Amino acid sequence: MTNNETIVALATPNGIGAIAVIRLSGLDAITIANSVWKGKDLTKQASHTIHFGHIVDGDLILDEVLVSLFVAPRSYTRENVVEISCHASGYIIESIIKLFIKKGARSAKPGEFTLRAFLNGQLDLSQAEAVADLIASNSKASQQVALQQLRGGFSNQLQTLREQLVNFASLIELELDFAEEDVEFANRGQLKQLIVDITRIIGRLIQSFELGNAIKQGVNTVIAGRPNAGKSTLLNALLNEERAIVSHIPGTTRDTIEEVLNIQGINFRLIDTAGIREATDAIEQIGVQRTMEKISQSALLIYVFDAEQITPEELKSDLESLQGPGIAMLMVANKMDLISEETGKSESISHFFNTSGLPDTQTIFISAKEKLHIDDLKNRIYSAAIKDQLSGDETLVTNIRHLEALQKTEEALIRILGGIDGSITSDFLSMDIKQALHYLGEITGAVTTDDLLDNIFSKFCIGK
Repeated sequence: MTNNETIVALATPNGIGAIAVIRLSGLDAITIANSVWKGKDLTKQASHTIHFGHIVDGDLILDEVLVSLFVAPRSYTRENVVEISCHASGYIIESIIKLFIKKGARSAKPGEFTLRAFLNGQLDLSQAEAVADLIASNSKASQQVALQQLRGGFSNQLQTLREQLVNFASLIELELDFAEEDVEFANRGQLKQLIVDITRIIGRLIQSFELGNAIKQGVNTVIAGRPNAGKSTLLNALLNEERAIVSHIPGTTRDTIEEVLNIQGINFRLIDTAGIREATDAIEQIGVQRTMEKISQSALLIYVFDAEQITPEELKSDLESLQGPGIAMLMVANKMDLISEETGKSESISHFFNTSGLPDTQTIFISAKEKLHIDDLKNRIYSAAIKDQLSGDETLVTNIRHLEALQKTEEALIRILGGIDGSITSDFLSMDIKQALHYLGEITGAVTTDDLLDNIFSKFCIGK
């Protein structure tokens, strides 16, 4: 599918810089560029070549540029594409784009280059969405996950599942053509085993969303504890900078402080919170309320306590009030620099957890002030969030649209299994298989609507 309109947009960010890239794509991209070009005849040059010359408006030279040619179908959009590398003056960029529009191009809409790549079969829909994820990636892990999806790992897995389902769907349809003869072309036992296998794979993909979303968005990590436990000192130690105000006065932190810490390629969104206690004034009460809200929204809770001052009863009370479903917790015993070996405090704390009957928790003994065991804590933070789930070739779901489609696919597959066990007729079985195929097709773009495409590509930057 080729759109005859030629589109143009700035493909690099606005702002002061050395070079800007203006992109043209469409049937007349090379002809339009050649009409304002002073240099070799671009219409006679080979694909994937770069040429030096000038962009001119009549006798006026606008800029000295490099032009890169990509002749259809060997381009990102599978159309003729021209990229002009010019000087990044706002005036020059605006003048060149206006010139191309005057010569017959039109301004590109957000994501329209990638939309054309999808419509022309260069990318499927999940790969196109991975382009946006790759641009937005801000950590090594998010970059790797987006790149793996862009290369088609997720798409290939889904395509294999769809092909297997399509084969059985065609046999079921054939049965409908011979309904009066009451014959079965699709072996029900083989179909059931296939559905069981596909459901297992779909289930794994659904479960991967929690990790995939954490990698894409960052892991919400709350640092909580009683006043003067050393939460702000710990935040500073983890970031290796004086980000939060530290004071011996209880209640110094009244509002949340948020920073990003990268550990082994994963972004952790650290949130330092107000100390948990009975508030002494209205402002502190608001701070404590926000602390509890942030904890309920977190994926990982770092509970910091003063190993010198806290009692087992206080520890137990805090744990019971803070621990919530779906939240991993790390226990951090702070201020170990103030505890002598003779006190045996760490052993008594460990004994407390072993005998308290509370959920199993990991306790790390540190001194945030002296930065003792901070690297060990970082490793434990990473392990608590990732849980050895991340491997180089594993397919992870990072997109909420994909998750919803997979969940609907799983529901349809469960209905198919129920139908096989209940010996339902071929026409009802066919309907459920078609539904499963429909939802799988929504992910890769085998099934699309204009509203869906508009919603996806409107979120892209212009020029991509």
